[in-house]
Amino acid sequence: MMPLSAINDLFEAILPANAFYAVKLGGLRGVESLEEFRTRVPFTTKDELAADHEAHSPYGSNLTYPLEHYTRFHQTSGTRGNPLVWLDDPAGWNWVLKSWQWVWSQAGAAPGDSGFFPFSFGPFIGFWSAFEAATEMGIRAIPGGGLSSENRLRMIECHRPKFIACTPTYALHLANVGKEMSLPVGGFGVEALVVCGEPGGSIPEVRTRIEGEWNARVVDHHGMTETGPVTVTDPENPEVLRISPNAYYAEVVEVGRGSHVAPGEVGELVLTTLGRYGSPLVRYRTGDLVRPVTVEGELPGTLGFHGGIIGRTDDMVVVRGVNLYPSAIDAVVRAVDGIGEYMVEVDERGALPEVSLTIEVLEGELAESELEARLRAVFSMRIPVKTVGSGELPSHEVKAKRWKVIRQ
Repeated sequence: MMPLSAINDLFEAILPANAFYAVKLGGLRGVESLEEFRTRVPFTTKDELAADHEAHSPYGSNLTYPLEHYTRFHQTSGTRGNPLVWLDDPAGWNWVLKSWQWVWSQAGAAPGDSGFFPFSFGPFIGFWSAFEAATEMGIRAIPGGGLSSENRLRMIECHRPKFIACTPTYALHLANVGKEMSLPVGGFGVEALVVCGEPGGSIPEVRTRIEGEWNARVVDHHGMTETGPVTVTDPENPEVLRISPNAYYAEVVEVGRGSHVAPGEVGELVLTTLGRYGSPLVRYRTGDLVRPVTVEGELPGTLGFHGGIIGRTDDMVVVRGVNLYPSAIDAVVRAVDGIGEYMVEVDERGALPEVSLTIEVLEGELAESELEARLRAVFSMRIPVKTVGSGELPSHEVKAKRWKVIRQ
């Protein structure tokens, strides 16, 4: 379906029943062009959604149908404020599952394959949607919730799944635990790891480390509770995340502004969900920083994002004129062997922000000066590094929280 007709179908389905967008869009009930859509329809922000949830607790007013129509409950991670609850009616949830099945198919999965899910099932949408989408399309889905990493590795060794779904951090953590158990994960027969929750799957240094440890492909993916599954690695180019063209209308705009960026420039991803009528989003500023490129797709002008999700608008810091993104730091750290977890501290209390790293040394005698030299070469500044022993920093099963910003 072409974007313009899909947008007008969305408006027809949600207005005026959806109280949030009935107020936000005023009397607008449709648009005659994408240009009109971009100029007349305002952005939706997470701050607006948070305020709406507070004013209409606990679910907000962005609901198109009566509450009894909703059967699925999920909530955001709350890493940048209070968690937001997101509800789905059966049709909206089916749309989410179809989007995830597109991710699985792009990753090479097919009916009769098997997948392992090494995470506990909480209110986060990614767990449930990935698992249920897999079972619905005929993948034998093996749950690994409530288990230690050691027992998860024993299950993987026993059942030899073709696919594993986890974060990049946890893929590396499992590989390190396997070494301690004398169970090298590269011999488990895994063909691909579908990673999400962090930008590592599209960072060449991180991807290479994971693929080397597991002897398997890395397929990156990203999505959000509010939007559902959004992208997957382009099968023709591992440097690019391909967006689902039939599920979203995507724009990339200047950070803090509304004008669109040129191809190849970094901007903020803006999404309109085209089939999640029960809890829609129209021109939602996701906070994700991306570099848009055009890729071959089902629709003309299908978007891809070179380098994946580069970072978050609120994660980027400017230190001595240099833009620092989490993905850029991750690329340097993961290029060095023998490092486990790490933490980045950004101290903004002085006249100029200061950045430092703490790293776990897993093996050998990695000198702090070695990593400092690599950081200096990439960022043209000194970033102090201190080391701690293995296990002294927290490990992460879901989204890693590695950046600590100290403010006044």
